[in-house]
Amino acid sequence: MKKIQLLLAFLIGISTVSFSQVVKKGGTETATIKTPTVQCEECKKRIENYVSREDGVLKVVVDYKRKITKVTYVTDRINYEGVKTAIANAGYDADDVTANTDSYNKLPTCCKKPADGGGKEKKE
Repeated sequence: MKKIQLLLAFLIGISTVSFSQVVKKGGTETATIKTPTVQCEECKKRIENYVSREDGVLKVVVDYKRKITKVTYVTDRINYEGVKTAIANAGYDADDVTANTDSYNKLPTCCKKPADGGGKEKKE
């Protein structure tokens, strides 16, 4: 009988832990952000990797040909401005937020603005 009670207590404990990750308040939003400085597939990967690590970000899709980024996020954890700031911290302009200078300077040449000698395919 004690084994059954322990098993039930264990299962209740596990279910409580797994339900604590479900968002109870608010919801999700998908923001479409203009990212005019995105140049190539490498830019796409860099933004998707960087922004997806932000707390509350569920999905990041960069379309470098159309120069837009769609981000789905939990509104209780991050907001629209926070998403734009994350993109800027990765080194790219995001709507009205200018890229972080230090991050931009660390980008490979192919990922920089054409005015700075970028936008050309990386030669291997």
